[in-house]
Amino acid sequence: MKKIVSGLFLFNSVIAFAQEAIQFQDLPFQELIGKAKKENKIVFIDAYASWCGPCKLMEKNIFSQKPVGDYYNANFVNARFDMEKGEGRELAKKYGVRSYPTYLFLNGDGELISQNYGYMEESMFLAMAQDINSPNNKKGSLKERFANGEKDPEFLVNIMRLNSSSDFEFAKKASERYFENKKKSEELTKDELGYLFFFIKSVDDPNYKVFVDRKAEIIKFVPEDTYKQFDNQMKLSQIIEASIDNKNNRIDEKAFLEKAEPLVGKEEAVTRLHQTQLSYYEFHENFPAYEKTALEYYKNSDAFDPNELLRAAWVFSNHVTDTSSLKKAVEWAEKSVMRSETAENTYILAKLQFLTGNKEMAKTYAEISKNLATNNNEFSKLAEELLKEIK
Repeated sequence: MKKIVSGLFLFNSVIAFAQEAIQFQDLPFQELIGKAKKENKIVFIDAYASWCGPCKLMEKNIFSQKPVGDYYNANFVNARFDMEKGEGRELAKKYGVRSYPTYLFLNGDGELISQNYGYMEESMFLAMAQDINSPNNKKGSLKERFANGEKDPEFLVNIMRLNSSSDFEFAKKASERYFENKKKSEELTKDELGYLFFFIKSVDDPNYKVFVDRKAEIIKFVPEDTYKQFDNQMKLSQIIEASIDNKNNRIDEKAFLEKAEPLVGKEEAVTRLHQTQLSYYEFHENFPAYEKTALEYYKNSDAFDPNELLRAAWVFSNHVTDTSSLKKAVEWAEKSVMRSETAENTYILAKLQFLTGNKEMAKTYAEISKNLATNNNEFSKLAEELLKEIK
């Protein structure tokens, strides 16, 4: 009899404990969003990974607390997703989850209204939830509210902060409205300056006018030389845009340099021209032009980061046939390998050695690449295929 009573007590204790904790609903993502919209609630998602220590501590120490469970169960639609499995993978990509634990709060339209990170004590975890669970966050779609002209500074900052990587154009428009409505009598803060610099991409952007008009305020936070360099970069971007001949897939070097040199000097203008050409010609698959530009730009290869050289070497290994050019690419790949051997750079070097007729060295580096890939659970198929081709 004692055993039965003891067992019932233990069972009831487990049930009571489970009811006190956050009740996570095992539903597909779209059903969670639909439920939240119907109930006019916010979705709370614990975005975790199975190997994450702080995630396990949150589950053990915080999610299980009665005050936490009471508040979250009453006010949110709660769910948990392993970001490395199933639907979690898509959610991680969609909402930019890169560290664990991440706490996602979404409205009934699936829009992110808050994103927070890391282990939190009970009081902070509750305070965060109470702040997020405000009537302002339940008004409906952020994009609809924005389209309807909402100007609340906190609302606009939240859009900027949460959408800067997932929906840049939306965040940029919010920044433009924010600064458009900021009173001239109110000086810029350091945080506002960060938003301003981040969202200016062109001299044609509305925020560029703010940048120019508020120069006196901005140089209180950054040196005037830094201000000037940023301004020049914006102007160079405009010059680059005007110099691109998309019809003929080329860049008008003369037109670019004529306008860029007076602005930044010959050396920087030529550097920016080459960088633009490399990016443009690779994207448009004009590899003869890419080859010519790379050989000129990387002529003094010691002045460049080995990883940058490796990218050019990779392009050469796939699209260049001239032996002398390929030998130059061997030098670039060697600089990366000399810094640190990886499965990637040793494979590229192996392929270039093979293309230049050095089969013994090609075999050696292909075997190193294969072994490194195997030991690190990486993709080794390319190295294996190259070894077959060498033999």
